[in-house]
This record gives sequence, C-alpha cells and structure tokens, in this order.
Amino acid sequence: MTKPVYVTQPYLPPLGEFLPYLQQIWDNKILTNGGPFHQQLEKALCEYLGVEHIALFTNGTIALVTALQSMRITGEVITTPYSFVATSHSLLWNGIKPVFADVDPRTLNLDPARIEALITPQTTAIMPVHCYGHPCDTQAIQTIADTYNLRVIYDAAHAFGVQDEGGSILRHGDMSVLSFHATKVFNTFEGGAIVCRDATTKTRIDQLKNFGHVGEVTVVAPGINGKMSEFNAALGLLQLKHLHTALDLRRAIDGAYRRLLAGVPGIVCLPDAGESVANFAYFPILVGPEYRLSRDELYAQLKAHEVHPRRYFYPLISEFPMYRGLPTASRDHLPNASRAADRILCLPIYPDLGLDQVERIVDLIATQ
Repeated sequence: MTKPVYVTQPYLPPLGEFLPYLQQIWDNKILTNGGPFHQQLEKALCEYLGVEHIALFTNGTIALVTALQSMRITGEVITTPYSFVATSHSLLWNGIKPVFADVDPRTLNLDPARIEALITPQTTAIMPVHCYGHPCDTQAIQTIADTYNLRVIYDAAHAFGVQDEGGSILRHGDMSVLSFHATKVFNTFEGGAIVCRDATTKTRIDQLKNFGHVGEVTVVAPGINGKMSEFNAALGLLQLKHLHTALDLRRAIDGAYRRLLAGVPGIVCLPDAGESVANFAYFPILVGPEYRLSRDELYAQLKAHEVHPRRYFYPLISEFPMYRGLPTASRDHLPNASRAADRILCLPIYPDLGLDQVERIVDLIATQ
C-alpha cells in the first residue's frame, strides 16, 4: 500500500535529542511565564533572523491580534484576500474593517498599485502577506504608507528566514508577525512571534500577551493570554539546530519539482524568489486551461493516489460569510486573486519527502 503524502509535515528531530530539554524543564519547575527556554529562544531567534526585538507567542493568530492592539490600530486596514483567514480574522477581533485589494498576478502578493485608490480618511494601516514566503514589494508599500501616514504590519507567517538584498525581510514595516505552527519551515508545534523595532514596543507587547499585567497587582490594558510555554520554546531551540539541513532538503525538492514540471503543458510554477534568500515554505503551481483537467479534477486525482495537495488559498477570504458583504469583497474587484484561487494547488514539500516521491507526484500530474 502506498504511504500517503501530505502537502507538508513537521520536521521532527530524534526524540533522544529532546529528552535533555524535558529534564531541564522538570528540574527548573518553570513551565511558562517567560522561563529560561523562552528567554533563550528569543535571543537565538534574534541572532538567527538578524532582528533586534522579538516577542514569542502561543500562536501566530494571537500574535497578529496583539500586534494590531499594541499599535492601537482602528478604522480600516487594507489587506489581501489571498491568505489564510487568520490575517483578516485578526482585524475583526480588534473591531477593524478589512478593505481588500487585489494581488499581483505574478507573485500573488498584495499589489501596491491597487492600494492607493482604497485609502479613505478611516484608513490607518496596511497589512500585506509575504505569500508562500516570497517577499512583498516592501519599498512601494512603505512609500504609500509614508505618503498617507499609515502603519504597516506584515503577516510574515510564511517568511521565516527570508531575506532580500538588504537583509531580513522582517525588518520592513512597523511590525512583522511570524507563525511557528507545525506545518511551517520553523515550528514549535504551536507558536508565533512579533518582530518589532524597539524595546519600548516589545515591553508593551509582552504586557499585552500576559493579560496586560505590569507587576503582580497592576493591569494596564485588556490583554490576552498569548505566552509561549517552556515546552514549545525548547522545541524551537532544538529545531534551530537542524534548520540548515531542513532548508537544504527543501531547496533540493523545489529544484526537482521545477525541473520535472517544466515540460508539462498547462502547469505553471510560480516564480522562484529571485534575488532574495528563500525558505521554500510551499510549492504552489497554477493549473491553466491548457491542462487536460481542471484544478479540482487534478486535486481529486492526486488524492485518489494518496497524494494530498492543498488549495492554498481557496476560497478567498473575501468569499467567507463574515467578509463577502464588504464593498471590496466582490470577485470583480479582485480579478487576479479570484483567478489564482481557482487555479492554485500546493504540492507536498517537506524535508522528509524523498526525490523518488517527487518524481511519482510529477508523473501523476504529467500522465493525467
């Protein structure tokens, strides 16, 4: 029987390497609230990512919610419909109105050329997503933000370790928010983080993720419980030790897919990351009209052969019930995003995926 192949799976270092971390947690008797492993992981991530200030969270969604709260964002925020729902849900949790702008048809990132016409007196921020880990046009977005005095919060859930010509992609905007979910390139099983510019902002973020506490008896804001546990932080420290190897394996899989799919009519690989340092978080393809099957037919055929791709991102966020009544949610307003959502398919990519399995997947696609 063929072993099922899923779109992504967590990288799991040998169990024996984790046991000393568990012993330290047991000996320290500190399970959460900024314990030793939490502090070590924040420091290690700052060094690895090339940033100065990072605040760990229990997951990326709570980190998004807290990032917006920490900057006191209100009114309207321009964002992308082509993302996971956590992006826009974080706005609703803060009582903010999402305003959807279309994406660039080549990168599937928020198109800066579509932003300016959507700015109103109620607009306070822009929330782009580095989709699939490919950097947004950060310079163009920042120029718009500076012109209209807007804040920029990047949903960088896919962009761990990604760099452009100037360094870490996380240095752009006012904040960047990471996800460390089990399916991500770097994971703590569940987790996330906010990258911010200064120590004062980090202090406020740390207060908000601990219910708004300042000291034992003083609460200064309606915060939330967003703290990362010592168990998850220890997993992160162990994952960092193996990340270089994991990225090399992902790079090889990405290259194999591109080489093998190059001659398949109607299958289009999204451009590689170009001059940036990529993390090979996903391998998306677009199923064009020249292909024998529709995207959904190919999706069903692969699943029938125990290959389980994902239609990231279908449907668009703007098509879910809580968003589709918004003025900017119509498909006519979002032609590029709508076209991509109907054609996208993310193929399996993770460190333990063998090149023989990649060949099998491509063969299934090529012979349909």
